[in-house]
Amino acid sequence: MIETARLLLRDWRDADRAPFAAMSADGEVMRHLNGPTDRAASDALIDRLRGEAQTGNTFWAIERRADEALLGFCGLRRGGHAGTPVVDVLEIGWRLRRDAWGQGYAREAAEASLAWGWAHCPDSEIYAWTVLANTGSWGLMERLGMRRRPDCDFDHPVFASDHPLSRHLVYSIGRPA
Repeated sequence: MIETARLLLRDWRDADRAPFAAMSADGEVMRHLNGPTDRAASDALIDRLRGEAQTGNTFWAIERRADEALLGFCGLRRGGHAGTPVVDVLEIGWRLRRDAWGQGYAREAAEASLAWGWAHCPDSEIYAWTVLANTGSWGLMERLGMRRRPDCDFDHPVFASDHPLSRHLVYSIGRPA
């Protein structure tokens, strides 16, 4: 669907279930996402992302073109959380397996996703959010040219206010001129 020099962002396949479940069971990958998930939860997420794709955008599977390995996901989806400043916004997100970190794959996929969003979506801004401790993720947001939006920061509704994953930082990027 979206090709870059090294990656293919594409629809999810049944063959992605096992490698995605392995990634989702990795405590380090899931550290800022409330911990590892089991196969049922991993499969349910793929099913949800496949359903979202029917609207035209979702977090697509990232396939490395050189060997067709599933590296994780990246893309755009209509997202947000009720009762927060980010409701029904276009959200960019990514998650990669640990052995794919530090190789520029997330940035490559995110830049391609942003370009796709500007070409196919009417939104004037694209948002992203994460927890303060996830320096890798918000660092990528900054490298993508996103700017911090403290006016939109929020406490995630599924966590108690004193939980370390409660407070979320929000970034956004405006449509290029």
